[in-house]
Amino acid sequence: METSFERAATPLEKAEDFIQNETQFHLGALTTEQAHPKTRTLSQTLETDVAAGMRQLFSVDDDIPPVLKKTIASPEFAALETAIYKALSSGGRVSFSGCGATGRLSILLDAANKKFCRTSAEKLPSRAEFFRTLAAQTNAVMTGGDFALIRSVESFEDFISFGRKQFEQAGIGPNDVLVAISEGGETSSVIGTIFAAVDAGIPAFFLFNNPSDLMASRVERSRQVIEDERVTVVNLTTGPMAIAGSTRMQATTIELLVAGFAFETAVTKRLKETLSADEFAALGFEEKSPTEKAEAFDALLKAIRSDANVETAAAYVEFETDVYRRGGRITYFARDYELDIFTDTTERSPTFKIPPFRSLDETEAPAPWAFVKDPMRSAKDAWIWLLGGVEPRCLEWTPDDYRAMGGTSAQILDPPKIGRAAVYRFPIGNEADPSRTEVSPNAAVAVLADAETQIWGDAADEWFAAFEKGAEPFERKIAFLVENTLDASACGGGANGETNGRKTVDGARVFEFKAPMLATPLDVFAHIALKLALNNISSATMGKFGRLNGNWMAHVDATNKKLIDRSVRLVSEIAKVDYRTACVAIFEALDEMENWSLDRKKTISPAAYAVEKLTKKNS
Repeated sequence: METSFERAATPLEKAEDFIQNETQFHLGALTTEQAHPKTRTLSQTLETDVAAGMRQLFSVDDDIPPVLKKTIASPEFAALETAIYKALSSGGRVSFSGCGATGRLSILLDAANKKFCRTSAEKLPSRAEFFRTLAAQTNAVMTGGDFALIRSVESFEDFISFGRKQFEQAGIGPNDVLVAISEGGETSSVIGTIFAAVDAGIPAFFLFNNPSDLMASRVERSRQVIEDERVTVVNLTTGPMAIAGSTRMQATTIELLVAGFAFETAVTKRLKETLSADEFAALGFEEKSPTEKAEAFDALLKAIRSDANVETAAAYVEFETDVYRRGGRITYFARDYELDIFTDTTERSPTFKIPPFRSLDETEAPAPWAFVKDPMRSAKDAWIWLLGGVEPRCLEWTPDDYRAMGGTSAQILDPPKIGRAAVYRFPIGNEADPSRTEVSPNAAVAVLADAETQIWGDAADEWFAAFEKGAEPFERKIAFLVENTLDASACGGGANGETNGRKTVDGARVFEFKAPMLATPLDVFAHIALKLALNNISSATMGKFGRLNGNWMAHVDATNKKLIDRSVRLVSEIAKVDYRTACVAIFEALDEMENWSLDRKKTISPAAYAVEKLTKKNS
C-alpha cells in the first residue's frame, strides 16, 4: 500500500507529511541523539591538536564501566546468561538480531563463536563433532541480510514486518532464544524480530541504550516491546555518544561486552560439563566471571588512552587524513579480524557521507576511499571465512513479498538486488583491483590484532607472504598492530615502529597500539581493543577532514526516516533555523540531488548541502 509519504509530490509536501505523520521517527529527545559535553569542541580541537582530540574521544568511554558493572549484577543479565545456557544445552540456537551497527555486532558474535569452535576442534580433534554442533548453535539476523554488512540497505529498518519475516525465515526452534540489539531501542526491523520470537513462544531479550521510560513515552513500537511481559529488557544507557547519534561507538561497545560476557559465561559452563579438565585447559583461556571481566575492561580502557597509544593514534590520523586530502585511497588487509575492520569501514559511509564499497558491476560509481581485502583467499572464500565458515545469509525477496509486507512502491517495482550473487561481486579477496592504486597517494595497510601481530615481518608466514604480494602495486606499505600486553612476547614501540627491537620491514611504517586483552572464548577483549582503536581513529580522521561540526555528523546521509530526522536536527542546529524550516530544506536538497551526477550523490550529504544553501540565503 502506498503511504502518504510516497504520495507526497513536492519537497514541501514531503516535509509536511514527515512532520505530521512520521512523529515516531522524531528522535531528538533520545539520550543517544544528544551531544556529549566532553566532545562539543571536537572538530575544532582536532584542527589544532589531534592528540587532544583523541583524548576527548577516548574520555567518553569512561561512561561505560559503571553501567557495565551494574548490568552484570542485575537479574536481567542473570536471566540472559541462563537462557543462553539452556538453549545451548538443549540443542537450541542463540540468535542475535540487529540493524546497522548492531546488525554487524550480531554477525560478529555469531562469527566469533564459529571461529572459537573451529580452532577448538583443531586443538581437540576427538571433540570435533561437539564443536561442530556448538558452532551451528548461534545465528545472526541482520536487517537487510548479510549484504547490509557491506552496504546499507535503504529503508529496511523502517519496517517491523521486514524484521519479522527475516527472523521467521531464519528458522525458529522450540529451544531457541533471541538476543535483539538496538542502539537506540526504536529500530522497527529489530522490534519485528522480537514480535516473531515471542509469538513463537521463545525467550526474547532486548538490549538498548536509552532510558526505558523515555522510549515507552516517545515511541509506540518501543513501548509495545518494553511493556510486553514476555520480553526481558536489558537497558544499557550510558549517555550521549562521543559523536552525537553515532551509536557505532559507546552503544555498541557496551552491547558487545554485555552480550559477549553472557554468551561466554554460558558456553564456559557448557564446556566444563562436557570436557575433561585437561581438555578445557587445552583451549587456552582461563575461566573468568563477568565481574572479573568488567575489571579487565577497566584496565583495557586505561591502557587504551596511554600517552604512547594517543601518540600512535594521532600519528595514524594525520597519515590517513593526508591521503584523503590529496584524493588518495587506503586499502586494509586483514587476517582473522577482517570482520571488525569491515564493520568500521562500512559504517563510515552513512555516518560521514563518503563513497560506499563498490562492486565489480558498479564501474560508474566513485571508488571508496577505504576498502578491505583478504590477501589469502578469493572473494567468495573470504566472505565465508569472515562469517565463520558459512555462506552469506542474503535476501531474495520478490515483489509479492514486499507487497505483502507493506514495502515501498520502489521495493515492489524493483526489488533490491541484495542476494548472495550480489555480495560475491565485491572484490574483498586476493583478486587484483586496479581501482585501489589508480590514484596517488595509495597505501596498503596491514591490520593485525592480539596474537596475530607476531607474524608481522615473518617472511615464512603464509599470511605475511600473501600481504607482501598483495601490497606490491601500492606506493606505501603500513602496519597497524593492536598488540596484547598480556602476551609476554609482545614487543614495544611507538608511532615509528623502530624501538625495543621492532624494525620497519621493507620500508613499511609500523604503528603499534597496545592494550591488555584477556583470553576468552569469543576473544571479546581483542575485538573491543580493535573496535576502540578503529572507531576513534576513523572518527577523528573524518573530523580532521571536515566531516564533523563540533561533535555533530555534519555530513550524515539521509537513507531512512531515522537519518532524515537526524539530518533535519543537524541542519536546525548548525543553520540556526527551526525544525520545520530545516525539514523543508532537507527535502528540497534531496529533490535537487536526484539530478546530480553519481559522484556528487555519493560524496555530498543532503544535510551539508541544505546548511550551505540556508547559510547563503540568510547571509
